[in-house]
Amino acid sequence: MDLSKIDFDTWMEIGLQRGFVGPPVCATHDGIPYTLEEEQQFDEGDDICVHVIRPYRSEEEKKNVEENHPPTLWRNPLHTGR
Repeated sequence: MDLSKIDFDTWMEIGLQRGFVGPPVCATHDGIPYTLEEEQQFDEGDDICVHVIRPYRSEEEKKNVEENHPPTLWRNPLHTGR
């Protein structure tokens, strides 16, 4: 399968089927998907890091997020400083 030619939904489906990724959840409304141990560690003051991806609905939304959230740019290894 040529992964460069599949759409985002197919890419996510493959990841879900193979267990590479959890289902999309809303960090605002659903919370961060911690294990119980991670949640307890966080509550005790430990610095727990859970990686999140942000799908964009449009190019404009992408631009607006990038302008408002600098880590979106500096954590992106593909960012070219446009």
